[in-house]
Amino acid sequence: METKSLFYPMQQEGFTTLRIQYDWKTDAVFLQMSKDWDEDLDWSKYNQDFYVESIKTKNAKFLNDTETRALFATYNLSEYLQEVIELIRAGKHFGIDCFYHEGYDIKYLGNMHNRKRGINNTRHGVMKGGIRRHAKEDLELEVIIDGLNLGRAMTFKNIAGELPVGGCKSCVIMDELDLTNMQHCGFLGFCLDEIRCSTGPDMGFSPTMTDVMKENNFSVQYTCGPNGPLGSSGPPTAYGVYVAMKEANRFLCDDPEMAGYSFAVQGLGEVGAAFVDYLAKGIKDVKIFVADINVPMVEKIVAKYTEMGIDITAVDPSEILTLEVDVVAPCAMGGIIDEEIIPKLNCKMVWGSANNQVKASSVEEECRIAKIIADRGILFQTDWWHNTAGVMFGYEEYKWQKEASLERAYKDIDRVLPVKTWDNLNKAKELGITPTECAYLTCNDLLYGK
Repeated sequence: METKSLFYPMQQEGFTTLRIQYDWKTDAVFLQMSKDWDEDLDWSKYNQDFYVESIKTKNAKFLNDTETRALFATYNLSEYLQEVIELIRAGKHFGIDCFYHEGYDIKYLGNMHNRKRGINNTRHGVMKGGIRRHAKEDLELEVIIDGLNLGRAMTFKNIAGELPVGGCKSCVIMDELDLTNMQHCGFLGFCLDEIRCSTGPDMGFSPTMTDVMKENNFSVQYTCGPNGPLGSSGPPTAYGVYVAMKEANRFLCDDPEMAGYSFAVQGLGEVGAAFVDYLAKGIKDVKIFVADINVPMVEKIVAKYTEMGIDITAVDPSEILTLEVDVVAPCAMGGIIDEEIIPKLNCKMVWGSANNQVKASSVEEECRIAKIIADRGILFQTDWWHNTAGVMFGYEEYKWQKEASLERAYKDIDRVLPVKTWDNLNKAKELGITPTECAYLTCNDLLYGK
């Protein structure tokens, strides 16, 4: 068992909950640890026999800030705790809520960035952001860094999508979820409700998770399931990236049609595959290169579009980013654009759907690397400014439930994303800064300005 963990003292002392709260205005940090439920609580009855607010134990335990810090010191984890706090402080995050279920061995981290835009929206979910699963062997600190970065990006995505919600990202360290296990599903529904967030399943969780959560009344905060009123968020996510990209090319060379352009698409998951479809059907004489570690998926997609007469070629995943093409489109894992790969790029534009494409652990580092990309003459804009159609889609379902409308959702994407991209690129040019720095400047003024 990894002892360098926020959960280790909880495991040793029988606690279920750890809250790390930060106030960026006063620089104050507050810690609280507690036991909030009994070990034998039947989570399959969540939102039926009991709710978030219900009393779940008569043997509650509470530690205040001083006592919580002392407990971490007992297990020689003070330095690790402080390292996590400094990450929270650096990103001006609201904090992290940790929930641990010993019997299920589930570790849930609610990485909450900012609630300012959601606190008065009259709905339960004051934040919005995805939920993803990490393997138990993953290093916890890397999971925390990933979650905090994604949570921060969600705040900014929601601003870019003109949504009245703050940003959060849930990271769950557990074995693969069995969707027939109602105990596990009920517990995950509770954790999401507890942090007041609306979500859609991300990497490591099947979109079907949403249908199970709703059909069993575990949480209405889950969106974008296959059986939902709108279906999966993959296609609209790809569409948003696609229409924003065409506007970016209009800015770059007054050509929104992009006829004859070549694209290197990294990742053929639900979003990447949909992006390829938009390229194939929407751009005349297009040339597409694709790569994914899932070889059967690559073969299937290449065969499909070759039969349609599209010029499409499979390449090795190690080569996809450095091909000589017009556009490199990262649509898989984040953190793939770093100082080693930038000199090898042979494109006019980096424009894809992957979250956190630049490998950075802070805004300052991301802006520095974005400047290196710009100095190579490559157009790049931080992905969260144009990769927000998926969260807009999820909010449409969250807001309207069964009355959610595909037509209205796509109209919103067409109304918002091209304009946001055009305005950001022109504002950046006017200010003499990168589009990434400009996007952060716009959001920080809204979040932290007077």
